[in-house]
Amino acid sequence: MRPPKTRPGDTIALVAPAGPVPPNLVEEALPVLRGWGVEVHVGECVRAAPTGYLSASDEARAAEFTRAWLDPGVTCVLAARGGYGSQRMLDLVDWAALRAAGPKMFAGSSDVTALHRAVNVHLGLETLFAPLPATTLFDAVAAEHLRLSLFEPESVRLIASPTSSPLVSGTATGTLAGGNLALLASSLGAPEQGSAHQAIVLLEDVTESLYRIDRMLTQLLRSGWLDGVRGFVLGSWKSCGDPESIRALMLDRLGPLGVPIAWDFGVGHVPASPTIPLGARATLDADAGTLLVLP
Repeated sequence: MRPPKTRPGDTIALVAPAGPVPPNLVEEALPVLRGWGVEVHVGECVRAAPTGYLSASDEARAAEFTRAWLDPGVTCVLAARGGYGSQRMLDLVDWAALRAAGPKMFAGSSDVTALHRAVNVHLGLETLFAPLPATTLFDAVAAEHLRLSLFEPESVRLIASPTSSPLVSGTATGTLAGGNLALLASSLGAPEQGSAHQAIVLLEDVTESLYRIDRMLTQLLRSGWLDGVRGFVLGSWKSCGDPESIRALMLDRLGPLGVPIAWDFGVGHVPASPTIPLGARATLDADAGTLLVLP
């Protein structure tokens, strides 16, 4: 199900389901978000004193996320930052209560991939793999694409990457899935693991060694999670080593699947990253470097 679009006057809830949120980056992001004509409710964990590598306790982060979702005035729950910790709170969320509250949009990326899987699987909703506001990568281009994805999704149905090139040529249609590679691999065996069957899978990561990327791809392959995949959109691999080595690895591990693969689509931990609607059906043209989101 595609949640209703955001409208002027609505409320966006900013939450911190993972790591601590830099206060200065929150304050820089708030005028941008409020400039969209919405109210912004900042969750307690967003401004909490950090608890090590977590923004707050698991219970507090789960409660913040749940309160935001159950608030009838909130139409979008937006993660402020990633880091680590989203998986730790999943079992503390009352998914039945969230289903009863009705559909809302959820947006975020990086570690928040774990929450995307949970919302997709437990609630049957599309979500937005989107740039995180309280980061240095939330630039004007990234912010505008997120705004359009929330308010005018019909205007950004065609997502074109100026940097993309075909790793494997061809076109494919399927349901958009995936996100951060490390989170996808570490979700195998969990209730939210889902499947990439008949999906176009987005993959990206940051600060991972080449052998670790190899290991995670191999884990997805051997587990059967990638059985029946339709295509791949490969995003950014910032600080993961030599790009040509990563490219060769992707061709080695994913190429034998015989599906279209778009390389360097510009999604992830890079400036001007577009917003990708996970759970939506789309057509990938690896040669043109485009994703067309279907109505």
